[in-house]
Amino acid sequence: MIALSLAEVATLTGGQPHDIPDPELLVTGPVVIDSRKVEAGSLFAAFAGENVDGHDYARGAVDAGAVAVLATRPLDGVPAVVVDDVQRALGALARAVVARLGTRVVALTGSAGKTSTKDLIAQVLQRKGPTVWTPGSLNNEIGLPLTALTADAATEHLVLEMGARGIGHIRYLTELTPPSVGLVLNVGSAHIGEFGGREQIAQAKGEMVEALPSAEEGGTAVLNADDPLVKAMASRTKARVLLFGEADEADVRAENVHLTDAGQPSFRLRTPTGCSDVTLRLYGEHHVSNALAAAAVAHELGMSAEEIATALSGAGTLSRWRMEVTERPDGVTIVNDAYNANPESMRAALRALVAMGRGRRTWAVLGTMAELGDEALAEHDAVGRLAVRLNVGKLVAVGGREASWLQLGAYNEGSWGEESVHVSDARAAVDLLRRELRPGDVVLVKASRSVGLEKVAEALLQGAEGEVAGR
Repeated sequence: MIALSLAEVATLTGGQPHDIPDPELLVTGPVVIDSRKVEAGSLFAAFAGENVDGHDYARGAVDAGAVAVLATRPLDGVPAVVVDDVQRALGALARAVVARLGTRVVALTGSAGKTSTKDLIAQVLQRKGPTVWTPGSLNNEIGLPLTALTADAATEHLVLEMGARGIGHIRYLTELTPPSVGLVLNVGSAHIGEFGGREQIAQAKGEMVEALPSAEEGGTAVLNADDPLVKAMASRTKARVLLFGEADEADVRAENVHLTDAGQPSFRLRTPTGCSDVTLRLYGEHHVSNALAAAAVAHELGMSAEEIATALSGAGTLSRWRMEVTERPDGVTIVNDAYNANPESMRAALRALVAMGRGRRTWAVLGTMAELGDEALAEHDAVGRLAVRLNVGKLVAVGGREASWLQLGAYNEGSWGEESVHVSDARAAVDLLRRELRPGDVVLVKASRSVGLEKVAEALLQGAEGEVAGR
């Protein structure tokens, strides 16, 4: 981050210095919330959680090189800036640093595909200039300012993923790091149990475009022309609107979309300034929309169609457990997409599995999709039915009640015998797969993050002697 004196930190956060021998001492290292990640010159933000209080680690953080601690109470012998609320203080620092840098901020949100799209945007924009982006899915009130605070004077683009679990969340995040380019990918079923319905989700996601500056001031809203709820957000912004998608009206669109024999999307990219061919290294047709969103942002920031296509064709997966494809020595392919799941991403992953498994036996190892509220039974049933309609070789539903709904949906759609099976946990799934997998099989593993099904993929890649942690 840019260097700030402790006196500036106190002023920007509204805090009070405590036991600070020299207020002009500079914070030159990263701002961290984990004392194990402290470097020389760091500022350690002490959060008090349900199980762990960061204040208990303040002395260790300073001993490891932190110049001070951002805290809510004085700590004997520990240099600190004492604030009322560490989260708000962290946000205030991020807002000040971004304002000083004048870096172009690109923000994105959506119900599905945020992290994959963010990774694509980052890899494309890196071809144009130094870029900082959200690591993994650190897209909340803590992760976003921590990411913003890693930007420095050389940073040209700051790409920030923004998540929401309710009305007002996106608005708050955009106040911390005001974007000039705001991207909305889609409105789906993720967290529908918390929001109450798609209309409420659209209301929350649309806060992104409401936060943008006007077209005259350089604001651009990048919207999905293929999603009616997203496209309708054009009426909620004063920014210029740029549409992406496969619809004819899209400014940035894909033509001649098809999948390679390996299941990787290939298409003709058309932008207002030209056309070029793209073949992604990612798997599944759903990544076409993600790639078009990234292309639209890159076009807005001045890249040519050929430059964008070259960058997209070279981009890979940066974040763990998102369609990670690994082939074992015996020819079994493991697709670890276990980071998270909602109905839209489940359907996309199943279609990708079928495309990758042409001529091979396919396995869908699926678990609970969380936070669906009253829609949970219908949505799990529908995913089970889709697995049968797509002719997935075998469905292994892992877990409790929701998993049983997956299996029941498959059974009611026409699955018979051992084509679909319900097992109690990850250990049972691994035991089953180890017994029955044959060389050349393709295995998809997917569920909501809380289920921890990545253990299944990891155990299968470890070999016959691998263990499943936490069984």
